[in-house]
Amino acid sequence: MGIVKALRRDAGSARLAISASTVLVNTVLGDSISVNGVCLTVVEINKNDFSSDVAVETLKVTNLGDLKIGAKVNLERALQLSARIGGHLVSGHVDAVGHIREKREEGNGWRIFIDASETILRYVIKKGSIAVDGISLTVADVYQTGFSIAMIPHTARLTTLGFKSTGDSVNLENDLIGKYVERLLSGKREGIVDLDLLKKSGFA
Repeated sequence: MGIVKALRRDAGSARLAISASTVLVNTVLGDSISVNGVCLTVVEINKNDFSSDVAVETLKVTNLGDLKIGAKVNLERALQLSARIGGHLVSGHVDAVGHIREKREEGNGWRIFIDASETILRYVIKKGSIAVDGISLTVADVYQTGFSIAMIPHTARLTTLGFKSTGDSVNLENDLIGKYVERLLSGKREGIVDLDLLKKSGFA
């Protein structure tokens, strides 16, 4: 995690400065760093902090605009293609903001219920993947207005989900696969791969 050092707004954008250490190792100008699941470009870097410009659109569709000085944020460097994938592929392009409905202890961890819009839920399936504030998580269950995830102690210690509570906002990013499959099966473009073609080809 890092700590918000400054958030300066102007008419067209904002400049976010974050105090950090681990994430800055081998980081250079122009690199991407995920901040609460939002892919941001490093435009200034010092020994113990970095800064990124945040577009108006990003402030509208994520919870970055709600950050206060001193707030903790999840940080992650971009994946190297030679590295092992311990979760699922996350682009850092947030689809919507959800809100924690309930957080309850469960065994040695917690079950967190998150309310989300239909634009999110259309791609959410039980045992599927979703990014919550940039954290790759497995969907434990789906209900009418949202979904739940199971959080282990390790995740609670290293991310903001450990101290977030009922009513807090979280950035949500759906699994890329579901969105691409929907697009491929939409049949909106001539020659697109659709269900009929998959059946004829013996794939469905």
